[in-house]
Amino acid sequence: MPTINDFNFENKKALIRVDFNVPLDADFKVTDATRIESAKPTILKILEDGGSCVLMSHLGRPKGVSAEFSLQHIVETVSEIIGVQVKFIDDCVGEKVEQAVNELESGEILLLENLRFYDEEKKGDVDFAEQLSKLGDIYVNDAFGTAHRAHASTTTIAQFFEGKKCFGLLLAKEIESINKVLKDSKKPVTAVIGGAKVSSKIDVIKNIIPKVDNIIIGGGMAFTFLKVKGGKIGSSLVEDDKLELAQEILNLATNSGTRIHLPIDVIAADAFSADANTQIVPANEIPDGWMGLDVGPKTNVGFSFIIAESQTILWNGPLGVFEMPVFANGTIELGNAIADATDFGSFSLVGGGDSVAAVKQFNLQDRVSYVSTGGGAMLEMLEGKTLPGIEAILK
Repeated sequence: MPTINDFNFENKKALIRVDFNVPLDADFKVTDATRIESAKPTILKILEDGGSCVLMSHLGRPKGVSAEFSLQHIVETVSEIIGVQVKFIDDCVGEKVEQAVNELESGEILLLENLRFYDEEKKGDVDFAEQLSKLGDIYVNDAFGTAHRAHASTTTIAQFFEGKKCFGLLLAKEIESINKVLKDSKKPVTAVIGGAKVSSKIDVIKNIIPKVDNIIIGGGMAFTFLKVKGGKIGSSLVEDDKLELAQEILNLATNSGTRIHLPIDVIAADAFSADANTQIVPANEIPDGWMGLDVGPKTNVGFSFIIAESQTILWNGPLGVFEMPVFANGTIELGNAIADATDFGSFSLVGGGDSVAAVKQFNLQDRVSYVSTGGGAMLEMLEGKTLPGIEAILK
């Protein structure tokens, strides 16, 4: 796997695809700079070699050129995080941009304008990719969040850098972390799959069944499994059209010798509200008119025990509606169990928007082995798909 460590960037211009698609507030200030911080090691290695960096990214989903989605808004934040005043140019292709790149000196950074101001970016247009390719000597892809998209700057462009293309440190770490779960894992391996719907995680569950020892299923999707096993689930979230599929997954797990663990008790509420009345009931005996919104105390103990026994842990999705404090305990207890296991030497990978949000909310990000920066890209890798942005570098 070629990474930036295989190249010396002295007097070279690195054209780096970063993922600076960060959230902004009403005043266009960055509210979460994680993605920028994640790209810092790659940028610093290139500058320390004596090279310069040309950074390209998208921001949001603009329809054509739009001041609201300009990367100008993030220049100061990027400069502060990297520790170098970043230059900015209000386009990403063309003579003006090529001139700015030619004038770039070693140790300098130039941020290009939003790639998605051009429709050609999402179309994977070859001519647009070729124009971008003129802006660097070595192409570095460090954008895991867009590695599952066959866009001009993530995939098409790589063909113009034969022998001069590589992964940045972030993207290499993402690949390595997922491989640690899927290919090079220490057993026992436990996957925690949570969230609202079975339908969004079917392919992940099917792909990982033969590779893991335990699958803990929580969140709303657990009720589809509890119902197919004959449980009474009250008015809990359920996908009635996915019951056969849930049964198929249970059968696959049995045939693979993989244990599926469902909640044994839940915190049920009489409304989807933080002020609802609640009671703890068996997960398969939820009264009519009540819905399970978090796992219960017996489940927390059982799940924590499974985590403590695991050497490799994947966490994708919360166990309850953790945004409401009254239904957050299951997710907090799980996060603490994973952090404790990591302290004792287990490898833990957390990915998927809600799990990442939970880990940050409960200050556990420094107590797990790796927090993935790409929700959709990580899911596709867990589904066993080859991501076009990764394949383009390996070709």
